[in-house]
Amino acid sequence: MRAAYITRLGGPDAIEVGELPDPAPGPGDVLVRVAYAPVNHVDTFVRSGGYPTPTPFPFVLGRDLVGTVVETGPGATGVEAGARVWCNSMGHGGRQGTFSELVAVPADRLYALPSQADPVSFVALVHPAATAYLGLFRHARLRLGETVVVMGAGGAVGSAVVQLAVRAGARVIALTSAHSAGWARECGAHVVLDHDDPALPGAVAAAAPDGVDVWWDNSAQGHLGMPLTRLALGGRLVVVAGLTTQAAFTLGQLYARDASLLGFVISNASVADLGEAARAIIAVAADGGLLLPSPHVRPLAEAAAAHAAVEEGGRRRQVISIDPPG
Repeated sequence: MRAAYITRLGGPDAIEVGELPDPAPGPGDVLVRVAYAPVNHVDTFVRSGGYPTPTPFPFVLGRDLVGTVVETGPGATGVEAGARVWCNSMGHGGRQGTFSELVAVPADRLYALPSQADPVSFVALVHPAATAYLGLFRHARLRLGETVVVMGAGGAVGSAVVQLAVRAGARVIALTSAHSAGWARECGAHVVLDHDDPALPGAVAAAAPDGVDVWWDNSAQGHLGMPLTRLALGGRLVVVAGLTTQAAFTLGQLYARDASLLGFVISNASVADLGEAARAIIAVAADGGLLLPSPHVRPLAEAAAAHAAVEEGGRRRQVISIDPPG
């Protein structure tokens, strides 16, 4: 099979594209022919070694997929050959990734693709949507009527947070660049503020006079002092970015508010957590889905270029076309 893989940790230039042996499904596994696989920021961290995780070389990159079941291994139940499926938890913890024509996926990490779903749009959405869902509802315990601030609302995860919080009945304040302000409004944010405005602390205070219940920091900047001063009693600050960012704040800003500082990465989610998020994503897809900028689809040969594009930033998702149907 053709695959994009690494034999060493490093930059995008470490990615090779070539032939590897076809995987065989072991007990509880399902062999899937991959149609599309997106590039996530976490994939670049795994490739570079920034996020330490077992990478048995040659290691195939990629976390997510949509594809078709080829065959099932011993003890794998719930799927049949020919079924259209998706997954969002490969390429980590020693599990080979999805940038390959074939991948053996544990059956409990595989879900049925909604019949109405466009495979490219759906696969581009699953990682940010699952991250947003688990961060908001399992970790931050978002409740109806609460106020949510999303710092970094213009990105894929940030815009998914905005949309899921609005759907849950929260009042959402989006902090983003002037360039992304219109997108944040399109995603449903009730208030949109420029994160580069020197008067931002006062603007947040005016928009949330009773304090912020959940502050989602997707910015990787480490400026936690201002968010902590704006939290309501019992507020929760969720940090999901900034692997090497140093942060400083006054402890009294945290404990005097009965507040919580929560770090979260979806890589630590249990199979049960991922299944819960998958059910939510499927329900949202059946209800019209979430907005997402049109993905940039590339062939497998451009896997390194797709990784480089993700590291350069931008809202547009990079999706690798591997073996599309038809």
